[in-house]
Amino acid sequence: MPTEAHKPGPHQSQSDPNQLDERAFVARVFRHESDAVAKLAETLDGRYTKAVDLICACADAGGTVLVSGLGKSGWIGSKISATMASLGLPSHAVHPTEAAHGDLGRFRKSDLAVCLSHSGETEEVVALASILRQDGIPIVAITRGSGDGREPSALERVATVTLPTLVTDEAGDGDFMAPTSSTTATLAVGDALALAGARRRSFTKADFHRRHPGGQLGGLLRPVTDLLRFKAGDNLPMIHESMSVQDALGEAAKVVRRPGALVIIDDAGTLAGIFTDSDLRRLVLRDANELGQPISSVMTREPRTLSETALARDAAQMFREHRADEIPVVDDAGKPVGLLDVQDLIAMRLVTDDA
Repeated sequence: MPTEAHKPGPHQSQSDPNQLDERAFVARVFRHESDAVAKLAETLDGRYTKAVDLICACADAGGTVLVSGLGKSGWIGSKISATMASLGLPSHAVHPTEAAHGDLGRFRKSDLAVCLSHSGETEEVVALASILRQDGIPIVAITRGSGDGREPSALERVATVTLPTLVTDEAGDGDFMAPTSSTTATLAVGDALALAGARRRSFTKADFHRRHPGGQLGGLLRPVTDLLRFKAGDNLPMIHESMSVQDALGEAAKVVRRPGALVIIDDAGTLAGIFTDSDLRRLVLRDANELGQPISSVMTREPRTLSETALARDAAQMFREHRADEIPVVDDAGKPVGLLDVQDLIAMRLVTDDA
């Protein structure tokens, strides 16, 4: 008999039929929502090109993409708007009810409205779209669509272009009416428009970084040269491959705080190898007399390097994949410009000691 302390609790049994059924239900929810997004890819047509045309024309003219929806669609719209703004497409979310009480003043002739309504009949959204259409402002509508014999919705009739999500029922085995698959599909449509618009306008990683200077994301997008504490010609001695290990150590001792590795160069000044503190410990433990041999005979040749144009995220990925504590940074000619220490990444919380 199991003791009281070892009796399985009501949520512990892995063979509980109720738990197995619940996991199967959750799996169906995931499949239902992923199927909704997959269907979008299968039914893609020229309406998306037209929508991206409108978004880029708006941005190029100095306009703003104003996204509006009510309820859950409003929250999805806010996220779509934020994504567009971060990708160089000026955008704001507008509450359709508030628009009728003064926020219509936000809309200009150069702007574009993206209106969200699954049914296409949300009264406040349709009213806003109708007014904007009269003012000559183009409208991209994201709705369920008019397939399966349905007549076009009120929002579709006033829209310049409609992008259908084609979702006819929500996840949850048909037992729930809460927007799930429909909001997932709507978000996917909005993300696709934002990314396609940014791509067409040649929005770059550098552009993205300028808009995200703070936090871990901003840190990952910083040039790796910004992180270098040890720089060639400054506090990072260049050790010629013909030097003995002992002489190389003496040269390295001339700097106040030396890095955890020596950077070795050849006659042309290009990177020939690297000699780490771990290499030195192994050498001394094996035979201290070997300190007199050329460092080229004990260094690591062709170490992994980073280009001086690399980003901090590239360094973080290299650390995670190869556990390299010191990474030489080189220019286009293969000449060292510095040495990146993993502690610099840890200090910025871009990696952890156990990552």
